[in-house]
Amino acid sequence: MASRKVGMSLAACLLNISEARNKEVVKRIARAALFDSHGQKHPDTSVLNVFSDYDYNRSVITIASTREQIGKSVVSSCVEGFASINLSVHDGIHPCLGAIDLVPIYPLSGITLEQCGDIAKGIAEELVTLVPGSSVFLFGYADRPDMKSLADKRRSIGWFKKKSEIHVDSLKADIGPKPSPMHGITGVGASPYVMNCNVTLDTQDLALGRAIAAAIRGRSGGLKGVQAMAFPNSGRVEIACNVESFRDIEETTSSSEANKYTFHHICGEKFAHISPQYIEAQIGQLASQHGTITTGTAIVGFTPLECKSTAEYAISHGIGEIWKRRQAGIFM
Repeated sequence: MASRKVGMSLAACLLNISEARNKEVVKRIARAALFDSHGQKHPDTSVLNVFSDYDYNRSVITIASTREQIGKSVVSSCVEGFASINLSVHDGIHPCLGAIDLVPIYPLSGITLEQCGDIAKGIAEELVTLVPGSSVFLFGYADRPDMKSLADKRRSIGWFKKKSEIHVDSLKADIGPKPSPMHGITGVGASPYVMNCNVTLDTQDLALGRAIAAAIRGRSGGLKGVQAMAFPNSGRVEIACNVESFRDIEETTSSSEANKYTFHHICGEKFAHISPQYIEAQIGQLASQHGTITTGTAIVGFTPLECKSTAEYAISHGIGEIWKRRQAGIFM
């Protein structure tokens, strides 16, 4: 089939929801991105990937659309999610603050970070209007002028605590009322693309996993742009990494370790991120020092370049649910 459009301005949302065990609910939320409240199909939108983890009880739905459409598609999914998920009965090992936990908007092509920030803020304002009782904190380019990062915002409101230790009533929303036990609080923002990369260790030693996560964490002097936590998962320990993209700097091109970076461009600007292969190698070295090994690495969705190319293909060919083709082993 011939491509219908070229030169599209595209953005993606890696929608994080606090549900994975009810597959029909997850599918319904993903499909909602394709339709408005009247059942009319949203144009130029595709659900690229649906990733669910049973132990985490968390799913990540990758939605891509044009600059004009992405906000409407994401709101449709969020509204369905709020109607389907009750955070007060949620049970999972992954930290979360909201039924719809995270709504990050990432530029793919032909759209700036500032424009993504405006879209994200518009999503936040519409959600608290459409869903009574929902509330939002803003981060990144939606949080202008403060521009606080997602990690800083989460840390300040207790995302890293156990759910039983978080007092929802005390959380402060940037938009909307005080968070409710049913909906919690939703993070909405925009930033350069953040990739999720999980590396599994062949051990049940959670303390070891946490030590390795701390060693590779950028904030503690490890790998630039990498945030890492360790969780028990399927009888082993998983190092869950958020891998941030950052504007290219001289050290990424002149260093003897330049091969650890992968590069991509957004609106003429060069960005870099640590490659999943390098992250796995570093974790493998640390694991071997403690007599264990890694057993595999999973990317939740796509690298930035893969997300862009998949979005361009799916939208230009009018494929709304390309994730189903990918799960069936039918690729572009």
